[in-house]
Amino acid sequence: MGMFHLKDTHEKRSSSMSFALRWKHENLRLILLSAVISIAMTFMFLVLLYGTADKSVSVVVNGQESVVTTKQWVLERLLDEQDISVGAYDDISLPLNAAVRDGDRVVIDHAVEVTVTADGNKKTFFTTEKTVKGAIDELKITLAEQDKINPALTAPLESKTQIAVVRVNTEFKTTQHKVPFQVVKTKDPNLAEGKEKVVTVGKEGLLVKQFEKVFEDGSLVSEKLITKKVETDSVNQVIAVGTKKPEPKVTVLSASADEKKETQSAKSVSKDGMSFKAQKVLKNVTLTAYTAGEASTGKKKGDKYYGITASGAKVKEGHTIAVDPKVIPLGWWVYIEGIGLRRAEDTGGAIKGNKIDVYFESESYAKKFGRKKGYTVHVLGPNKPKSS
Repeated sequence: MGMFHLKDTHEKRSSSMSFALRWKHENLRLILLSAVISIAMTFMFLVLLYGTADKSVSVVVNGQESVVTTKQWVLERLLDEQDISVGAYDDISLPLNAAVRDGDRVVIDHAVEVTVTADGNKKTFFTTEKTVKGAIDELKITLAEQDKINPALTAPLESKTQIAVVRVNTEFKTTQHKVPFQVVKTKDPNLAEGKEKVVTVGKEGLLVKQFEKVFEDGSLVSEKLITKKVETDSVNQVIAVGTKKPEPKVTVLSASADEKKETQSAKSVSKDGMSFKAQKVLKNVTLTAYTAGEASTGKKKGDKYYGITASGAKVKEGHTIAVDPKVIPLGWWVYIEGIGLRRAEDTGGAIKGNKIDVYFESESYAKKFGRKKGYTVHVLGPNKPKSS
């Protein structure tokens, strides 16, 4: 009996515990479901409450700031509400799906299309940089000091801005140039007429020039001379030109019958402390006077042959006379009584026969001298007589 009693008691307890477990399991699901629904309703209430509240938001577009009041709670909807577009290349400080809170500040920079040409390449891109320099830096283009940028680096960027980078290079070139020498001819009274002699050999000089060449993108745009220096001076070539007249040959002049009466040949004469033998003696010789000036010769001072006689010698007072070479050979000495010793060095168109033109430096004296007749002239020869 006792054993059966124990068994009954055990079975009753097991049934009670099974029922309690089943009830707990079934109601736990209801409890969890109720909790989830409560949380969702609370969230929806908060969202509804938050979404319908006014929020003050600062919006900065391309540096222009404005404050807007909105009930939107997502940034993308706020921008749509304010008709603000955001492109793929634009910069925005918050994600488009960010929640909008009272006091938020949203910064938007719209990108502009820019084309940059540099080093033979052309690139078009979108950038939010504000200046030309910013765009150049964004492309990592290195600029040299001489390079040209158009527009300027400080210029603001606008849509469709075209930027050109021109590479500028400066080169220096040195050239050498020969400087030709000049040929200078000088008269040499000791050199026979018609002969030439090189006195100084000419040498070329050297001129060095330095040029500055400027290239833009490889093309020459300017070239200028910056320095010019004579490294070596040229040396003139000097040529002596002979002017010495040939010495006239000593000839025995024939005389006419009348001249023979007036001529005393090979007779020793002593005059003014000199002893000489005359080749011939001319009687009744007419004397006139002349100068080196324009009135007598037609030449002015500074003219090429001013003061130069027909024999090539320079006129000299007390020395030079003009004669008819057929009567008195050039280069011969004569003694004019009352005048003195003179040398026949010049000729003249009006000096014919027994006429002699005596040289004086003073034009006034030459005019005063006038025409003198009846002079006796001793024709001596090519050698100057010596004092006795």
